[in-house]
Amino acid sequence: MKAGIASIRKELAGIYAKGEIESLIFLIFEKLKGFSRTQLLLANEEQLNENDRKEIRAIIDRLKNHEPIQYILGMTEFYSLPFYTVPGVLIPRPETEELVQWIIQENKNLNPTILDIGTGTGCIAISLQKNIPQSNVFACDISPVCLETAKRNSELNSAEVSVFEYDILNDTPEISLPELDIIVSNPPYIRETEKSLMEKNVLNHEPELALFVADEKPLIFYERIADFSRIHLKNQGRLYFEINEAFGPECCDMLQEKGFSDIVLKKDIHGKNRMVGCRLLH
Repeated sequence: MKAGIASIRKELAGIYAKGEIESLIFLIFEKLKGFSRTQLLLANEEQLNENDRKEIRAIIDRLKNHEPIQYILGMTEFYSLPFYTVPGVLIPRPETEELVQWIIQENKNLNPTILDIGTGTGCIAISLQKNIPQSNVFACDISPVCLETAKRNSELNSAEVSVFEYDILNDTPEISLPELDIIVSNPPYIRETEKSLMEKNVLNHEPELALFVADEKPLIFYERIADFSRIHLKNQGRLYFEINEAFGPECCDMLQEKGFSDIVLKKDIHGKNRMVGCRLLH
């Protein structure tokens, strides 16, 4: 075991940062052996069998190709819940947990009807349904693989989330929804010009559809969701976004122009403007 861990460190050195390598080692042995971090530290003398070594070899080869560990293992954790992760579906990010936490804090004691637009794995919708027990949660996406994954993740977490297909930019297909208390979205917001700043594991493996917008229309999804929200949100209903840190003030100005009030621009744990919340008064 000790030799196996040393070998992983050596193979990944220079490709990943030291701290990231240690995290990858833990994730590999958590999947392979079910180890906690403490068990991994105490398992130095344990022997790896041939199957373990083969599986580790296959994982290392894929990591060297910058494939995300979440796709390799087929699972990740978000807001302390397990989620299937498959190519073609955006991997849930820790920053998005902060958006979920904010929504839970403001709405925990209500029984809101919630819609998550562009749900991906379903991580936002499912986490809200599990932590606001009286909520009625809907989730939509344009991608068939996202819809399938969100449904599987709802079943995995025993969450009652109604998942359906919807193209927010084109209003298709026609939908019938109850009046909504909350709309939330983490839509595509990275400009094409920002591609050069991105890590290879994201750029080469995660779905462009879920990441990028044209440079000349960086707020296209936010504008469309705001218009949709004006129709479907109840009076006093709330709209929450995860945003590109470069467009916080512009996003707030757009929402104000469209008639939203109580607009809050919120920083994430790294001090970046990453979330916006507001209210609709009819």
